[in-house]
Amino acid sequence: MNRTTSYALVTLIIAAASAAALAQAQQSGSQAPVKGMASTVGLYTYPEKNQSAQQQLTDEQQCYNNAKSQTGFDPNATTTATNTTPSSGNSHGAAKGAATGAVIAGATGGDAGQGAARGAVIGGIRSKRKQKKAEEKAEKQDEANKEALEKQQDGFKRSMSACLGARGYSVK
Repeated sequence: MNRTTSYALVTLIIAAASAAALAQAQQSGSQAPVKGMASTVGLYTYPEKNQSAQQQLTDEQQCYNNAKSQTGFDPNATTTATNTTPSSGNSHGAAKGAATGAVIAGATGGDAGQGAARGAVIGGIRSKRKQKKAEEKAEKQDEANKEALEKQQDGFKRSMSACLGARGYSVK
């Protein structure tokens, strides 16, 4: 036996052993995990009745569509956007306060410069308070939006899990 013949024989033996191992794995029911629609929403699905990978993908797609129609929520269409609050700036509030302070001081016989300085400080403080209040309101709205989204996602997952469970899958 020459070198080429023995190399071909070894390759043939390895290929036969691999084919036998693959056939045994398929007969024992072990199959590679399937990544379907359930995994996109954070669900782990395992066939309990020896469903094929193709059947599992079909079932997951049908249950996904069913959950979408039942809940009115599509996780793939959801986007998360941060709410940006426009900054009104303290200089505008300070300038407005300075003008008001100067007018009041001048009208009452006081020093318009001192009135403008006091008005600028007061206007700046009011502007900061107003900006802080707007930021707090935006944070509360973001939190409410996040809670509503989580509630919709939970309902979607429960609907999809129930559908897959009825079709013979273990869902976690």
